[in-house]
Amino acid sequence: MSDRLSRRRYVAGTGAALALGTLAGCSGGGGDGGDGNDVPMEDDVPSAIDDHLAEARLYEGTIADYTGQDEVTVSVGAGEVGFAFDPPAIRIDSSTTVVWEWTGEGGAHNVESVEGSESDFSSGNAVSEEGSTFEQSFDNTGIQLYRCTPHEANGMLGAIEVVES
Repeated sequence: MSDRLSRRRYVAGTGAALALGTLAGCSGGGGDGGDGNDVPMEDDVPSAIDDHLAEARLYEGTIADYTGQDEVTVSVGAGEVGFAFDPPAIRIDSSTTVVWEWTGEGGAHNVESVEGSESDFSSGNAVSEEGSTFEQSFDNTGIQLYRCTPHEANGMLGAIEVVES
């Protein structure tokens, strides 16, 4: 076997391995919401949510379907620079509790409903401590829109669709 043939095989093998690795990274069935469980990602996003999240970090036009769960965790300070909620859009049953948990990344954050939200809620002053939490239960169906007040202009926006359980 010649030296030239060995290099060809090496280059071909490396290219194939890279292609497979890239495809494997794209084949995931959805996000995990930061809790390690696979969650279906749906593309039937209500227009109010899609409009609100048009400039949101990590939003890809899908909604994480957490229906059937009593409690859901959303990471606060997610993404490369810590200016995102993860997942940015969730669907839950009425009476589900959402727990926002701070990652400690991106500085001080808060969670605050915005105009157009079915409910008013706020975590209060912005905090930066990792592990801090804010909980809110949503008993009425509808659309809940929220932001991080200090980082709204950076695309730190989130939304919840509350459906009948």
